[in-house]
Amino acid sequence: MVMMRFLKKKIGLFIYLMPLLVILAVIVIALTSRKTMVANNGCGISGFTEVFDANPPLAIYEGKQIEVPQLTLNDKKQNVLGTSSSERWIEIDLSDQKIKARDGSTLYLESFVSSGLPWYPTPVGEFRVWAKVRATKMEGGTGKYYYYLPNVPYVMFFQNDKVPSWRGYGLHGTYWHNDFGRVHSHGCVNLPTSIAEKLYYWTTPVLQEGKGWVFADEGNPGTRMVIHE
Repeated sequence: MVMMRFLKKKIGLFIYLMPLLVILAVIVIALTSRKTMVANNGCGISGFTEVFDANPPLAIYEGKQIEVPQLTLNDKKQNVLGTSSSERWIEIDLSDQKIKARDGSTLYLESFVSSGLPWYPTPVGEFRVWAKVRATKMEGGTGKYYYYLPNVPYVMFFQNDKVPSWRGYGLHGTYWHNDFGRVHSHGCVNLPTSIAEKLYYWTTPVLQEGKGWVFADEGNPGTRMVIHE
């Protein structure tokens, strides 16, 4: 009898605590998922405005320290709104790891790129450039995939209704590797810096003179971009 009462007491306590344990488990899973989601977001940027360090520390990529090249971010004459820029669009083929920029049916440039790794995939679909930043800091990843990259140049962020702006995906110049044509990134599209610079000044929204960043709006829309397998 004593044993039965003891077992009933333990079972009752377990039944009483079970809902609490379930709630705690759900909270832990939600927090873990959120942490993973944030870690997997796009470029791992510090902000959507220019962040340029005149004396940057060493960059870190794939466990190696890399000297950050000096960047000359001079203002350039921008395209005037109302020109044929509305016909400009960008295609990124993830299977071929290539980017093609076209003005209507005319090919402006073509280059190899490095898109997201299998566990940090670059999103596919039709997008618009919603912001451009001449330089910013990017940091993210964990373990051997941790990266710290000051002064990432010529960043063009893109979004659509399924991939919101806060996810931080973009095209940008790359100084920490030269292995284009193979996947490398945490979801963004790595470009040779010379290609990124050309696209930065070719795409819309148009920068105002002297500004290091710009956000698209109805009067200054962003260039259309198609990313596919």
